[in-house]
Amino acid sequence: MNPEEVQALVDAGFNNADVAVEGGGDRFQIRVVSEAFAGLMPVKRQQLVYATIDEQIKSNTIHAVQIIAFTPAEWEKAQNQGLS
Repeated sequence: MNPEEVQALVDAGFNNADVAVEGGGDRFQIRVVSEAFAGLMPVKRQQLVYATIDEQIKSNTIHAVQIIAFTPAEWEKAQNQGLS
């Protein structure tokens, strides 16, 4: 898979999210900024993102992912602190 294909899958699972994907083959880094994460613990946020690529994980098309999930306010703060 390529990053654009993974991004399309993740985008389809979220409304109005900012999604960025890097990597290739079967390993990807996924960053999602969405209001859907408000009030959720990190594990639940990751589960929401995993759900969008679950079929590819089960088929081993995607083997490894690193997920970073922010609310828009958290993302803005991270960028202001140089953590993005």
